[in-house]
Amino acid sequence: LQKLIHLLQATDDPLIQEQALITLSNSAAFSVNQDIIRNLDGLSVIGGMLSNCVPKVKEKALNTLNNLSMNIKNQEEIQVFIIPVCRTVESAPLNSDVQLAGLRLLTNMSVTSDYHEKMINSIPCFLHLLSEGTERTQIQVLKVLVNLSANPAMTRHLLRAQV
Repeated sequence: LQKLIHLLQATDDPLIQEQALITLSNSAAFSVNQDIIRNLDGLSVIGGMLSNCVPKVKEKALNTLNNLSMNIKNQEEIQVFIIPVCRTVESAPLNSDVQLAGLRLLTNMSVTSDYHEKMINSIPCFLHLLSEGTERTQIQVLKVLVNLSANPAMTRHLLRAQV
C-alpha cells in the first residue's frame, strides 16, 4: 500500500495512476487496509487526484475515497474534499461515470449529519440532476437527498432551493 501511494505521488502517467487507484480501491474494501491507507497519509494523496484533468483518474480517485469513507476516522479526513467533490458533480458531464462516482461518495459522506452543511450549496444541482439525469443518476441523487432530508436542520435548505 505504501508503494502504491508513493507511486501515485511520483508519476504523471494517467494509466499508472488509474491502475494504482484501482488497486487501492480494491484494497480499501478491507477495514484493516482503510486504517493503513489513512495512516500512510494516503487520503490526502488520493484526494489530490481529484484535481486531475483525466476523467478516468478522477473517477478512480472518487471510487477509492468512496471505499475508504466506510470508516468514521477516514470520513473525518475525507470531509475536506466534500466541497470539491460537489463541484466535480456539478461540472462533470451529465450522467458520466465521474458524476456518478462523486454522487456515491457524497451518499456515504451524508449518512450521518456531520457534513451536511458542506453540501447545502449543491442542493440546486442535486435537484437539477434529479429532473435531468438518467435513472442511475436519479437513484444516486435520491440517496443523497434522502440522507440530507433526515436532518431537520436541512429542511429549510431543501425547501428553499432554487431549481
